[in-house]
Parts: sequence; C-alpha cells; structure tokens
Amino acid sequence: MHRKILTFNVDIEKIEHERSMQPVQKILSRIRWDEHLAGHDFKIGYYDRVERRLIVVPFKEIIFPKNEHFSFEVVDQEGRVHSVPYHRVKAIYQDDRLIWHREH
Repeated sequence: MHRKILTFNVDIEKIEHERSMQPVQKILSRIRWDEHLAGHDFKIGYYDRVERRLIVVPFKEIIFPKNEHFSFEVVDQEGRVHSVPYHRVKAIYQDDRLIWHREH
C-alpha cells in the first residue's frame, strides 16, 4: 500500500502579513476571552508619548474599563493609571514571541 504524501505551499510572510492586518481590538478581545489561550503568557507593547519609547506590559495587568471602546488602562510602578489608546499598541507577544506588530 502506498501512502500519498501531501505537501502544502505555505507562505509564512503572507500569513504574518495577514495577522498584522487584524485590528488590535480583535486580537486583544480574543486573548481576553478565548479559553484556549488562557495558558499562554501575553505581553502588550505600546508607544508612550511622554517617555518616547515602547513600554511592554503583561496582558494580565491591563485593565479594560466597561463601555470603553478606544483605550485600555495600565498602572505604572508609582501607582498612576494611564489610559492607552488602541492605536498606540505597536506589538503583541505570546510566550515572548512577537505575534503581531505595526510600524506606524
């Protein structure tokens, strides 16, 4: 009996590009609510305009205020709450691997 070997032409760059085209709100919502992702360590990188650099925070430290559709909140080391608009999210990491990013 001969087994048929299936081969797939996978364009990794295309897959990564399509992933980077997904709206950040959709990805954050999936991380938040998909129970299959619960065992993973996620981090969010956002651009801080005051410090002029990327700040990376654990996803579990992000606060999603009720009825807020344009931003989330993070608490800094001094206990100050910062509102972060979704458009300032520049990177998402899963288990220390970059899974989503945008340049602009």
